[in-house]
Amino acid sequence: MSENCTHDCSTCSENCASREIVKEVPHELSHIKKVIGVVSGKGGVGKSLVSSLLAITAQRRGYKAAILDADITGPSIPKIFGLKEGAVADESGLYPAVTIPGTKVMSVNLLLEDAGDPVVWRGPVIAGVVKQFWTDVIWGDVDYMFVDMPPGTGDVPLTVFQSLPVDGIIVVTSPQELVSMIVGKAVRMAGLMNIPILGIIENMSYIACPDCGKKLYPFGESKAEALAAEYKLPLLAQIPIESKLAALCDAGTLETFEGDWLEGALDVIEKL
Repeated sequence: MSENCTHDCSTCSENCASREIVKEVPHELSHIKKVIGVVSGKGGVGKSLVSSLLAITAQRRGYKAAILDADITGPSIPKIFGLKEGAVADESGLYPAVTIPGTKVMSVNLLLEDAGDPVVWRGPVIAGVVKQFWTDVIWGDVDYMFVDMPPGTGDVPLTVFQSLPVDGIIVVTSPQELVSMIVGKAVRMAGLMNIPILGIIENMSYIACPDCGKKLYPFGESKAEALAAEYKLPLLAQIPIESKLAALCDAGTLETFEGDWLEGALDVIEKL
């Protein structure tokens, strides 16, 4: 603590050890009950898919769901939901796009003239945009907001953990041992930030034989149970490799999927 401390961190520029982390306030027209981060230490494991399926599952249970796409340089949520129109704004603020069933989405791809344009920004700028998605967007009433994180433990995850009132995170992994090792970094980061970890979801876990139903493991036997046991976390779900699921994402019609893989995960979220 500085010898000149006024005990008001909001007006102080000192970077002392006792400085409090002040959560950002959402837009005055936003009423968000629970915020769930979807994280992993590595890209390509299916965080966007899991975020989307969780929102869809919540919506089907009668909740008002939203997705904040915090993967600024690799946004995929609008594509998954088939959102082609950009976000709109008025004098009150910026509004998220809304799917036909009612899931609200905000992503940088909804703000670009061409969704294929690259976002070539430095880390602090990207982190600032994510923060603005929370403070400047008019989300309205939301029961569960799922934050689709970029991979790693850099600027954006740090910004989300420090600035948003995250109620818990879900860690996404895949069967490869390398991914399991990197997931440990995300778990430890959440521990350092005092963010509750709700559990682990393994994506691309297996392939179900269409003839006999036997589970085949193209990436090797699942290590999810051992990983969950190592960190004393529940294994919430194991999502198979499903060609129909990939086709729905490509077509932007994921909300028509049929499957109950994440029902147990949502049960845990409901108990928060």
